[in-house]
Amino acid sequence: MAQQQQLQLPKGMFGIIAIVIAGLVLVSKSAITIGSGEAGVLYKTFGGGVVTEEPALGEGFHLVMPWNKVFVYEVRQQELTEKMKVLSSNGLDIQLEASIWFKPQAISLGKLHQEKGQNYLERVLKPAIRSASRSVVGRYTPEQIYSSKRDAIQKEIFEETKLIVEDQYINLVEVLVRDVTLPPAIKNAIERKLGQEQESLEYEFRLVTAAKEAEKKIIEAKGKAEANRILSASLNDKILKDKGIEATLKLAQSPNAKVVVVGGKDGLPLILGNN
Repeated sequence: MAQQQQLQLPKGMFGIIAIVIAGLVLVSKSAITIGSGEAGVLYKTFGGGVVTEEPALGEGFHLVMPWNKVFVYEVRQQELTEKMKVLSSNGLDIQLEASIWFKPQAISLGKLHQEKGQNYLERVLKPAIRSASRSVVGRYTPEQIYSSKRDAIQKEIFEETKLIVEDQYINLVEVLVRDVTLPPAIKNAIERKLGQEQESLEYEFRLVTAAKEAEKKIIEAKGKAEANRILSASLNDKILKDKGIEATLKLAQSPNAKVVVVGGKDGLPLILGNN
């Protein structure tokens, strides 16, 4: 029976293998990849906590010490949709739905994480948009909110919200008022009123149009009457007789047979043709 040979590793190989394994574990614990539109906040466990004086970690691959942590934030433009119940200037309940476009300030991401945390939407942005919406809507009546002042309200909510969050490390891009829901009775009353106002405007327009047409006809009639008056004043008996004699002379020169009777009506000659 042949003696079985045992495989023996060179001295020191176990130590190398252990180092390689430890290195792989260390790399796996230390490697982090930041995705597109994201940034990372570094937390140094033994180095002062959240890093606020250095730029956030950008997109791509990074190596950090395994005892440190990285908190990843989305830094591209985001949308938050918020539904709120607010009061008009006369105390009526109004349902308001608004969309907020925002993004965190990448340059201040460390301070945002340190002071507000990853749930900064609940701590900062939502309270801000609610407060601004209640303040702005409370200055308008339901009719203004429903019809003519919607764009103005949207702009004012944006401006007031921006004032609140501008020192909270958040960039506010836009606020859009998507929907305004009034109590059904109020909505119906406003729609009836708007319909009546539209009918009244149309009626006034017809009256103005008719008045202008009547005025035009009066002016035309006065013009014709004045022209007739001037013409009548200029046609006296002498002019008419002269015109009659002139016409008679022209007819007398015509080769056609005719009879001229002198001493007709008003002293004008009468022309009697053979026909």
